[in-house]
Amino acid sequence: MFEPKYTITGKLLENIKRVNRLVNDLNQRRFSDVVLVELQKTAEATSAFASTSIEGNPLPLTDVKQILKTRPHNLRESEQEVVNYNEALQEINTDLKRGKISFNISLVLSIQRKVINTIFPPFQSGKLRTQPVFVNDPRLQKTVYWPPDVQDVPGLMEDLIEFVQKNKHIIDSLILAGIFHKQMVIIHPFMDGNGRASRLLTKILLAEMGLNTFNLFSFENYYNNNVTRYFEMVGERGNYYDIEKTIDFTFWLEYFTDGIIDELLRVEKLLPHVLISPQTELKSYHQKMLLHIRQKGYITDREYAKLVFRARSTRHLDFKKLISLGLIEMKGESKAAHYVVKEK
Repeated sequence: MFEPKYTITGKLLENIKRVNRLVNDLNQRRFSDVVLVELQKTAEATSAFASTSIEGNPLPLTDVKQILKTRPHNLRESEQEVVNYNEALQEINTDLKRGKISFNISLVLSIQRKVINTIFPPFQSGKLRTQPVFVNDPRLQKTVYWPPDVQDVPGLMEDLIEFVQKNKHIIDSLILAGIFHKQMVIIHPFMDGNGRASRLLTKILLAEMGLNTFNLFSFENYYNNNVTRYFEMVGERGNYYDIEKTIDFTFWLEYFTDGIIDELLRVEKLLPHVLISPQTELKSYHQKMLLHIRQKGYITDREYAKLVFRARSTRHLDFKKLISLGLIEMKGESKAAHYVVKEK
């Protein structure tokens, strides 16, 4: 049975209190849907950029945003990585809103499958590793960590999932999410995609545990600002079997909650004090249109008519409203007319 070692230090306790204050403040404030849609889109792009950059992806944020907007064909591997992460995150956002996510081993496997889609061979996709792996330090040019043997990985992952499920209402949500994040990295259950999958799964835990601002912030960005520090905190050195009994999660949890605070403060500064009005509020049919555009890159009136039961004249007003709010713009004319996200 997995029993992590950690101490509730004064710093950790204060961090938890501060996160709760920030979250409660943000959750009690209501903002225009226009503001929230724009912030969510920005957060998703930032997360895709930061989480893949941590793993060595060279694409700058401006290129990532352009790729996610245009979705070009014949993607290079670096481009496919950010598209995979973004698509996985968007799907998670949608499923969380619908209450359709169950935190289990099937979810872990599916998330990893999404982040390495088409990049690695099928035998590595959505399956626990069947070969030994090693963690190297590129600066020292040598191996610094030997994860558990392949035969022990399934049991260790089952123990970790069971620990999360049993303690959801016992251990503070931030501590539980932080412990999961580090322990999954320690187990290193996949041949590839371990870091990206663990960060997405951690975001799911934070959202499930009441962090309603989940889709507006990107804690991956905090890690990417100092990748060396992140790897030092989340990883371990040595052979797993020599150090497993002495691993202490305390310093990692302090660092983990520092990152949540840093990102929440950034989001708080970005969120203007905008009151919702009939002129700025988006209805469910507006949201469906925007979701379709984000997934496909554009929408036509014919496609919109299939999504909603609204007359042609009212559909025209829907397009007109989103254009006036600066969210979309029309391209082409007459039968070739279609709508895309407006450049900022």
